[in-house]
Amino acid sequence: MQIIIQSPHVTPTEVLTKHIHAKIGKLAHFYEQIETARVFLKIEKSDINEDKVCEISLAIPSKDLFVKRRSYTFEDALSQAIDALHREIDKLKTKIEHQLKA
Repeated sequence: MQIIIQSPHVTPTEVLTKHIHAKIGKLAHFYEQIETARVFLKIEKSDINEDKVCEISLAIPSKDLFVKRRSYTFEDALSQAIDALHREIDKLKTKIEHQLKA
């Protein structure tokens, strides 16, 4: 699986980059058909302190998945996005299983 990290106007630390690769790598173990993961990190201007945004797009042969989460830190936003992707992948796997049984 290819992991692409994009972060305009933000330079991710080496620790954050390793954290992204570790978390996305766990998704690959959970669902092997993921071809590409695009992680987009940005800081949005906001009235609230939750200005760090993590968007993740997964390229899967049957369907592409996308989540966007906002938090105080990139690490928290990444964790929330990964949790949401786990749920989406679960739904996709269930849907595929039902289609195969029909």
